[in-house]
Amino acid sequence: MKAIIIDDEKHVREGLLLLARWDQYGIDEILEAENVDDAMALIKEQRPAIVFTDMRMPKKDGIDLLKWLDTSGIDCKTIVISGYDDFHYMRNAIFYKSFDYLLKPIDPKLLNQTLEKAVLEWKSNASQRRSQVEHHQVINEVKPLYVDHVFTKLISDPDRLSPEKIQEVFHKCHLKIMDQSFVIAILPIQPFIQRQFHKEKQLIFFMLTNICNEILKKEECGVCFRHVEKEDKLTILIWGRKDPVPLIEQIRSAIYKSVHVKSMIAVGEQSGQLESAYQSAYQTFLKYSLYGETSYHPPIHLLDYSEDIKWAIQSGNTANIDRSLDRIYQKLRYISWEQLQIWENQFTILRQHWLKEYNIDEDVQLYVGENYWDEQGCFSFEAFKEEKKKEFHDLIAILYDVKYQKEKNPIQQIAEYIRKNYEKDINLRDISAQFYLSREHISRRFKQEFNETITDYIMKIRMEKAKKLLENPHLRIYEVSNQVGYPNERYFSRLFKKVSGYSPIEFRNNLDK
Repeated sequence: MKAIIIDDEKHVREGLLLLARWDQYGIDEILEAENVDDAMALIKEQRPAIVFTDMRMPKKDGIDLLKWLDTSGIDCKTIVISGYDDFHYMRNAIFYKSFDYLLKPIDPKLLNQTLEKAVLEWKSNASQRRSQVEHHQVINEVKPLYVDHVFTKLISDPDRLSPEKIQEVFHKCHLKIMDQSFVIAILPIQPFIQRQFHKEKQLIFFMLTNICNEILKKEECGVCFRHVEKEDKLTILIWGRKDPVPLIEQIRSAIYKSVHVKSMIAVGEQSGQLESAYQSAYQTFLKYSLYGETSYHPPIHLLDYSEDIKWAIQSGNTANIDRSLDRIYQKLRYISWEQLQIWENQFTILRQHWLKEYNIDEDVQLYVGENYWDEQGCFSFEAFKEEKKKEFHDLIAILYDVKYQKEKNPIQQIAEYIRKNYEKDINLRDISAQFYLSREHISRRFKQEFNETITDYIMKIRMEKAKKLLENPHLRIYEVSNQVGYPNERYFSRLFKKVSGYSPIEFRNNLDK
């Protein structure tokens, strides 16, 4: 049996060659093609049973290949490989009857399961292979993605869809609408990300969607899907229920039983229009109380405190920023999802402004504080405050370091170089070459700046370090001498006594008194 791998990236083809258990499934010849034209020629000539094809390729893409295979009469099983967000390609893969759809990065276990199924299907008789069931089936890996995209479109832009078209979508997804009155609920996944699943979003979405849809399918009153335009949220669409609260409580209870997280679900008002039902749910979600007083309070805007924060940032003192933040925290009597979003958005604006002011690349790695949920998924105000302080402390460290580097003159830089390399054999000639300054200029300016010569400065730094090392009774004198840059123990001892008034042994003995 033959198979062909079609991908314009060589490392992808090599990856498939290594990951698939070809021999186990009776495939003894694997062809390769880096573009659709070459693939068509090979397929016509070699007639492979299994076709693996990427969708994104230059010139002709995977859709062109699928169209050709659909009309060519060639007997093969096509397995499409593409990314999560390639809905355009996914839709065409379903339309042109591809056998399966694998998402990148490829899971070896899923790859071999799919390959095994494809080989078994190909070996079955022609009538089974070409049945209507196979042609119109929506495989497990693709169906959730299809539902996500279709229902996102339904609630985002329903005016473009007639009532008949909406009914058709529900019918294709095997959903029965009891009436035209809808309620939408929004389930955020942030608490699950932080506490239960180590930030594995796809796993969280899969788990929560399954729990919700198991209940909704049993009751025949709704569907749960991922709104592809809203990150970190699941949407629960309910119909045929005058009071959706018991159903929502049932879902919340099932989630808690499964993962021990108290899920926050914001429920909107009933509406005959999908878009208005979603907007109602989203407004409820934004004002959903996470902490504080029961009555709603308008959000606090971080930008209103930008001058106070800027002064604290410029001081380079974390205590100052802590005091500024504490003044803001005292005003946070009501924390909602809206408040969290405003804080995050405005902090991003301020951070970008300050990074730009200091000519720092915006891609610099900075701490991102998001872990403000307890073990049961409930919001913790204390954790929130600590996370936000960490963000500002990290920002201060970056900005102050850059500011310090900019303001230091060359002599200060030389002093810092000495402090970092005191144990090495530093001499004026090397320093001159390192900083592109003459030895005479360095000697004169260093004396003016520090009121001592470079030699004396090096010796002082070494002796300060030696005193620290001598506090360790397990270090021998010669070991201390070597670590501070003096290979000759006797010479070190003479210098140490000259500076401190004690020999190294006397200094150590005095520490115990």
